[in-house]
Amino acid sequence: MNVILFAISAALVSNVVLSQFMGICPFLGVSKKVSTAAGMGAAVMFVMTIASAVTSAIYYYILVPFELAYLNTIVFILVIAALVQFVEMLLKKMVPSLYQALGVYLPLITTNCAVLGIALVNVQKELSVLMSTLNGLFSALGFAIAIIILAGIREKIEANDVPESFKGAPIVLITAGLMAMAFMGLAGMI
Repeated sequence: MNVILFAISAALVSNVVLSQFMGICPFLGVSKKVSTAAGMGAAVMFVMTIASAVTSAIYYYILVPFELAYLNTIVFILVIAALVQFVEMLLKKMVPSLYQALGVYLPLITTNCAVLGIALVNVQKELSVLMSTLNGLFSALGFAIAIIILAGIREKIEANDVPESFKGAPIVLITAGLMAMAFMGLAGMI
């Protein structure tokens, strides 16, 4: 399969947030500032890429040979939780300002259904470890693109006059819906 088409498909056409509706909580919660959204996007990219590689390898080289494939969800959750703890410790030491800005949403990557969802999709589609890793990377890139775009739009919305009944969550949800429709238009590319 052409890697460029695979990347476009995973990141844009089948965008994990706007097409598959996974990872909505951090998408809406951390998208108030572009800098915070970019940090969350980078953290999710790291966790999702590594989680896709590790979970795929564990599935094909441990769970399937020992006929324990039915444990995949539990094992995947444990791997993801461990990776998030690692990212949390890393950010706390290296980028404390981003660690503070992400707040409660950083540990929530553990329960971010996008990370677990992509790991499970990789297994369901029977992707190799390499293709699973690439799917994790490109899906996370799509998440980062979507959250950064929404954050940029939200920053612009703050400077504009929005009717009182649309302020806050309503205008954010309308914006996210319009973004989802725009990303759907990319389906003709593949």
